[in-house]
Amino acid sequence: MKNMKCACIDAMYGETPFLERFNKAKQDGFDFVEFWSWTDKDLGAIKDAAAAAGIGIGGFNGDADYSLIDPTHKKPYLEFLAKSVEAAQKIGARSVTIHSNALGDGGVVVNHYTELSDTVKLCSMYDMLLECAKMAEESGIQMNLEALNITTDHVGNFLANTRMAAEMTRLIGSPKLKILYDVYHMQLNEGSLCDNIRAYADQLGHIHVADAPGRHEPGTGEINYANVFACLEEVGYDGLIGYELFPKATTAEAVKAIMACG
Repeated sequence: MKNMKCACIDAMYGETPFLERFNKAKQDGFDFVEFWSWTDKDLGAIKDAAAAAGIGIGGFNGDADYSLIDPTHKKPYLEFLAKSVEAAQKIGARSVTIHSNALGDGGVVVNHYTELSDTVKLCSMYDMLLECAKMAEESGIQMNLEALNITTDHVGNFLANTRMAAEMTRLIGSPKLKILYDVYHMQLNEGSLCDNIRAYADQLGHIHVADAPGRHEPGTGEINYANVFACLEEVGYDGLIGYELFPKATTAEAVKAIMACG
């Protein structure tokens, strides 16, 4: 299977200064890099580092302090997303990732919104995603909606399963709005990895890889990645596969496992 590999350089290459990680990733065989936040980084330096390394930029998180499921957040959410799109265009990134809830330091869900009904949350998310899709189509920047695990890393996040995410993007029907299917998150939340990949193959915009439990490289947990990659090939997935994982020991050892598994 020859999908293009994308290293998350916020999680990997912690031994290396940030701007040197682009070249390290390229030397290790990655085709793209991705990272989390853009507001705390020098975009000009990132663009130059990627160009010098000859590596593409897959994307970064497009939202921050605002939530899709809070109807009072519509205006500020879309305003910030527009700035993220401008940042993506500036550095030549392919996509931005969006979420149902605002995430704080360490990915902690800022507000669980227990006072809002699921009806309000779903309607708000659908309403805002319609605008996200328009922005994506007009800008050319792909948007990928990501469900997160609620057992370990993102307790209280509303969007927690593949079906809800994929049915939402399928209803909207934009070629520029898809889902980010994170194998690690979905193993923790729902399992049935290959069944869900097959069921929602038409909505896959980006893949994230890490083993579970632990969020380390493939081969350190319970996920049979040989089967997962075979399933992605079976359904014709030809997008990026992002390795958003924390090396169990060193990045060098994690890279060996990554390059051997898919």
